Amino acid sequence: MADNHALRDASRPTFHVSRCFTMLTCGCGRWMHTEGIEERSYDDGTPQWFIRTECCGCGLKVGTDVPAGQPGGLVDRVMWTDDAIHLLDRMPPYLALLVRGEVEQDVGVRGERVITYDTLLRPRTGERIEWEPEAERRLDKVPAPVRAMARIELERTAADRDETRITVALMEEVKARYFGMGARKT
Repeated sequence: MADNHALRDASRPTFHVSRCFTMLTCGCGRWMHTEGIEERSYDDGTPQWFIRTECCGCGLKVGTDVPAGQPGGLVDRVMWTDDAIHLLDRMPPYLALLVRGEVEQDVGVRGERVITYDTLLRPRTGERIEWEPEAERRLDKVPAPVRAMARIELERTAADRDETRITVALMEEVKARYFGMGARKT
């Protein structure tokens, strides 16, 4: 009976707290490393993260639901959620490299450790840029291989100008600047 109690204690994760950070540790004494993060929602629609961790020493795996944006000590390094990885994997390779570098740099500056689907879509200023319905329809007509790049460039241009909305006029201006194809003014 005493052996069973010792076995349970050895596999029970605990938090290790130091002056710099909080980290989940396994009962065997080693740190639990983040294996992955899933974006989910509670029944009421509140976003949550399911954080998967694993002990590299004994192989113990633990999954924990936490409110989105509050990973506590469960994330040991910069991690991409499963949804964000899926979106990145669907981009052309040349674009994925650029986006990955830019997003990881932005997250590092903000002191964050989790890159979510929304993190990929937000402009690097951190503010949400809205799209006029007609501008969205026009973007949908752009060929898929360059659509993501066009969206990023349009949102970056709007953010640089402190604008909060993507308009058809802005799209025409950016198109003229990059491709010389904008509507000509007479």
